[in-house]
Formats: sequence, structure tokens, C-alpha cells
Amino acid sequence: MILYIAGPMTGYPDYNFPLFNDAEVHLREAGYDVLNPAQRAGKIKGASWQWYLRHGIADVCVADGIATLPNWGKSRGARLEVSVGHGLGMPVRSLKAWLMLDLVAPRGVD
Repeated sequence: MILYIAGPMTGYPDYNFPLFNDAEVHLREAGYDVLNPAQRAGKIKGASWQWYLRHGIADVCVADGIATLPNWGKSRGARLEVSVGHGLGMPVRSLKAWLMLDLVAPRGVD
């Protein structure tokens, strides 16, 4: 299962990358494949908020679900990503809720 991480970046120290990256580590350890927008953002300097959101939404469209970080609802971008996920019928849960699930199928098994 592929999860997209949605959470706040703008206005946070280091754009909140440490929390995104920590979430990715925990999700991978739990057996999920992860799309982490902090990984993309850290590689492209000077791109606009709109550029990042376009790529974030593209990642949401290939994910199977969304893992939200604390305070995601205060982020305009994360709210848009979650809205797209809901519109596509994806499960949207907090990071903690995903980590508590014991439903991860082995890789390659749907």
C-alpha cells in the first residue's frame, strides 16, 4: 500500500522536513511504501508553493491512502491534498492510526 504524507510545511522551521522524514521512516518500517513531499521539496530549491502543490496532488493521485501529520488542518496545501484524497475515495488517517493498523500486506500483494 502506498501512502502519501500530508502535513504543514510553510512557516515551520526547516519546513517541517524532520517530521515528514521521521514519519516516512516509521511508515516504511511498518511495511508501507511512502510518497514523502519533503523528499521532493528538499531537491528543488526556489520552486513556488503552487509547483509543490501540483506535484503533491499528482502524488496523491497515485497513492492508496493519506497519512496526516499533526496540525495538517492548518495547512492550506494539506487540506487540498486531503480533499483530493477524499474525492478519490481514499482512506485518510493520522500517522498514528496508520501505524496502529496491522493490515499491511506483504510487498507485491494487493
